[in-house]
Order: sequence, then C-alpha cells, then structure tokens
Amino acid sequence: MTPPIVAVVGGGQLARMMAPAATELGVILRVLVESPAAASALPAHETVIGLPKDPQAIQELLAEPRPDVLTWEHEHIPAEVFAAAEAAGVPALPGLGALTFAQDKIEMRQRMDALGLPNPDWAHVQTEDDVASFLASHGGEAVLKTSRGGYDGKGVRIVREPSEASDWLAAAAEGGPRILIEAKVPYTRELAALAARSPSGEVVTWPVVESIQRDGVCSEVIAPAPGLTADESREAREVAARVATELGVVGVLAVEMFDTGEHVLINELAMRPHNSGHWTQDGSVTSQFEQHLRAVLDLPLGATDALAPVTVMANVLGGSREDLPSALSDVTDPAAKIHLYGKEVRAGRKVGHVNVTGADSDEVYRRAVDAAAIVRDGGAA
Repeated sequence: MTPPIVAVVGGGQLARMMAPAATELGVILRVLVESPAAASALPAHETVIGLPKDPQAIQELLAEPRPDVLTWEHEHIPAEVFAAAEAAGVPALPGLGALTFAQDKIEMRQRMDALGLPNPDWAHVQTEDDVASFLASHGGEAVLKTSRGGYDGKGVRIVREPSEASDWLAAAAEGGPRILIEAKVPYTRELAALAARSPSGEVVTWPVVESIQRDGVCSEVIAPAPGLTADESREAREVAARVATELGVVGVLAVEMFDTGEHVLINELAMRPHNSGHWTQDGSVTSQFEQHLRAVLDLPLGATDALAPVTVMANVLGGSREDLPSALSDVTDPAAKIHLYGKEVRAGRKVGHVNVTGADSDEVYRRAVDAAAIVRDGGAA
C-alpha cells in the first residue's frame, strides 16, 4: 500500500500548516515552492521548485508517482495548471468552475445574485460616468475594487469622486482586471463562516467568527463571534454551506461577511484554508488544514466542535524582532500556542500567529494580543 499523495500549488504558510496534518494522516504532501526558502519548503515531505506559470514545474509536480489530487493554497492559479492536471489524470480541487468565483469578484457577485444570496449593491463599471451614476445613487461614497488580484486591502479603495477611479478604469480598458463598485455597507463588524465540502457532497461548518481588520489586514479573530445570536449564527453557517454546495467547492471555503446588525452580506470568498480559520488549529476538534486534506481526498469529514468556550487568534505582523524563534522563550503565557511561518520579517508581513483558548472572551483576547506583541516586538501591545 502506498500512502496518498496530495500535491499543493503554493509554498506559503497555508501549505506549511497542512504538513503536520498530512503527517498525522499518513499523507505525503508534495508542494510547489517558489524557492528553497519558501515557508512550506522545510516541513513539506516533497518539494518542487517553480511557479504555477512554469509548465515544467507543474509537470514535475504531477510526475510519477502521480498525486491522488492537486490542490492550492492561493487562488491565483492559471487555467493551464488545470489542463495539465486533466492530461495527467489527476483531479484538481477545487475545480476551475468553482475557483473562478474566488478569482474574479464580478463573477462572484453575479453568481451570488443568481442564487439569491445576500450581496451588497454593486455594479461593473467601465467609465467615470458609470462611477458617477453609482455614487449619486449611493450617498456619494462607495468601494471600488479590482475584480482580480486584490487581497489584504490591495485592489480596494474608497471613492467619492469619479476621477478617483480613472487610473483603474484606464488599466481595465487596456486589458487589466475589470472594475466593480460596491455600496459602502454600514456594518457593525466583519464575520467569517468556514465550511468544508467533499466530492461526495458532505458539508460541515465551523462556528462563525469575528474578524478584526486593521489597515485592510486581518489582525485578530474571535471564535465564536461574541454576542452572535443562534439565528444569526445559523444564517451565516447556512450561507457558507449553500455557497459550498451550489458552487461545487471541494475543500475549505471561507465566506467573509459584513454584519449589519440585522443580517449578513457576503464580502468575499476564499477556496482554501484561510486566516480566519487559523484558530481551528488549537480550538476545534478538526483543524481547517486537516479538514482540507480530508475533503480533497474524499475522506469522512471531521467534527468541527469548539474545544473551549473562546479561542482568539492574533496575527503576528512583521515588526522590530527579526529573529522570531527567539520569542519562544519570551512568551510565558502557558496557554499561548505560537505558530511561526519561517518567513523573513518585513513590515506588516504575516509571519506567524498566536492562538489562546479560555473561558472569558476579554481575557483571552488580551492574552492573545499581548503574546503576539511579544513575538513581534518583544513587548506587550
């Protein structure tokens, strides 16, 4: 008997965190990394050096012994990769039909509308007149987005004048990403609902979390979201499960949402393990990383119950400490679980996170944030 092989495109921290789960499941993780210094290069069982747009690297990733499945740790996957996988007889999951809706925000918005799922008001804009018309009917302020390529606050800007969209519109007219505009939603907070789906159609969801953003980047996640009613939680989880089912997603799906105080609106989709699910490593029966592997291999999905009343994940965004492992002796909170990504420290870069579990939401939040601050800069926040 040979162990299953899961090939992963992308050598960042998400692939890195699949490695322990793969080891525990007896699965070989073969990862396409951009360099030997990539975050997942050391813990992966097998590595191929190259980029997704490199046909030779993809052929090597799919070489004998053939992987049982090909999956991803980011959405920026060229269509040629799917063609290569099909030619090699290797399932590519989630498939291009599903992944398109995470790659292109206009495609996503159109599909959510067709399914009757909760979108903010939005429009595809091609001219400054289009932008002016939308602004006039939405209070003079809106959110402009590139349809492809944006993440962590990139490809997003608030506009109040049509001229503020001129450079992106010009780039779109010359073949760049299409541009959409969305109503500036008066939300009270951001939520995220994670689901996982297998090829057999089994779907599970985790408790809904609150995601706290700073400068467009996730800073902390609180699981479960404080003060969320049973009905609100059920609504968010049902939306995530329906998106996974209707789009044919296989693997982990994150649905980022706006909480308006009355209902939720879909913000973005991610079809892979996601920052809002890192808390599951220490706070759930089954982590999102193990679940993603189970899902793409069509294994029975694991339980998603929380292991503690509260888990808080605090991101470590690059700061003054360059030698991150030196922080391991400085964090004395015995409940703080430190996860480092093996990445070079740069200002604002995600280089690790800390999970803390407990019973009191405020206390657990403070301890997680303080521990992350120690890892980042050597002192409490």
